Amino acid sequence: MEPFSIDAQKCNQDELCVNVCPTGVIRMPSGADGTPVPTADFSDWCLACGHCVAVCPTEAFRLQWLGSEKCLPVEKSLRLTAQQAEQFLRSRRSIRNFKDKPVERDKLEKLLQMACYAPSAKNSQPWHWTVVEDSAEVRRLAAMVVDWMRAVIDLYPQQAKERGLLRVVAAWDAGEEKICRGAPHVIVVHGDKDYGFGAEDGALALSHLELFAPVLGLGSCWGGYFYSAVNLHPPLFKALGLPADHRAFGAVMVGYPVFRYQRLPQRNKIRVVWR
Repeated sequence: MEPFSIDAQKCNQDELCVNVCPTGVIRMPSGADGTPVPTADFSDWCLACGHCVAVCPTEAFRLQWLGSEKCLPVEKSLRLTAQQAEQFLRSRRSIRNFKDKPVERDKLEKLLQMACYAPSAKNSQPWHWTVVEDSAEVRRLAAMVVDWMRAVIDLYPQQAKERGLLRVVAAWDAGEEKICRGAPHVIVVHGDKDYGFGAEDGALALSHLELFAPVLGLGSCWGGYFYSAVNLHPPLFKALGLPADHRAFGAVMVGYPVFRYQRLPQRNKIRVVWR
């Protein structure tokens, strides 16, 4: 069975599918008019990205597993203006003050769904997700991070000081939780420990998640201390129930923010060399 089919009555032979294919496994037949055909190594190199279906203006292109009827159309009326997009991106804030209120499961699922629209190396989509829903469990896991910090302080005091671990542990001992900041939920993205682009693909997915969170009225913040501890502290790794052949690629705290920001602070000037 051919990996894709083309409706010859709809195809206008514009070669868009050929030109957008990332791996060049779609070609036009040589020496004659006709519709695009797969290369001999199509099944070996197709990334299953769906570019070919998404770009076809006449809905002529159909993969075995994907047709235009399964793809939502791009609604031109929903496209952001440059001004809207700029405010959207500049208004993102890392949230560290959360309400004592759980986030609905459907909202958490929507966050994960949007995160999985992030790009990944060769469209591998390597992400696995662990969501800590119980706020009491979040605090229990935060305590395990503090245990790890105490061990780092004992073994590497200078490094611990430079990373601010002494301040965090002192705050914990004083009753202030600076690990997960009182967030009701923590989301961990993880995957095959031997996958070479885990850190990059994980960061991209969490960036999508964090950008979408405010749309749902939520706030988020990268859990740097939590993420650092997961892969280095076996009791925490085990408590999260991560598979033994996985490693964490990142973690974020999620919840309803206490404060609403009113202005857009400036960032440092870009550092760039034009060649």
